[in-house]
Amino acid sequence: MGEDEEDIHLLHRVARRDEEALLALYRRYAPRVHGLARRVLRDGHEAKDVVQETFLRIWNKAERFDPALGRPATWILTIAHRLALKRLKALEPLALLEEDGAEERLGGDEHLDRLRVAQALKALSPEERKLLELAYFQGYSHSELALLLGLPLGTVKSRLRRALAKLEGKLK
Repeated sequence: MGEDEEDIHLLHRVARRDEEALLALYRRYAPRVHGLARRVLRDGHEAKDVVQETFLRIWNKAERFDPALGRPATWILTIAHRLALKRLKALEPLALLEEDGAEERLGGDEHLDRLRVAQALKALSPEERKLLELAYFQGYSHSELALLLGLPLGTVKSRLRRALAKLEGKLK
């Protein structure tokens, strides 16, 4: 039995409330889910919460998985990605508070670095800023950005490279 078939079987068992099947999926996918969430959130504690939420969602929604629509790994990682983005949006008001001065309690160099990056980002075009934010702050891959924005993959990569070069130039 291949990995996909095994995962489909495990998801069917989870839908029937088989805890051992959920544990098997957890062992297989938790490291990948954690890595994805950590890239999106840039915070290990938040990423661990996303791992727990992802497997709770799998436990509660396993009967909705349809193998005709995609692979189990894709379904699981999509759940994790959406939960990480949702958590990131929930955390954004905290980041805005920090930008308004609360972060001054942090070390001086870190505060200055954040201010420099914020100023450099403002100097980019709205399209460049959006692309960088989606890629580096929200964790979208190049191929996900291409699908999301309806652009060829090569275009996304070259625009990201140009935006990064501009940002680097502004920071120097």
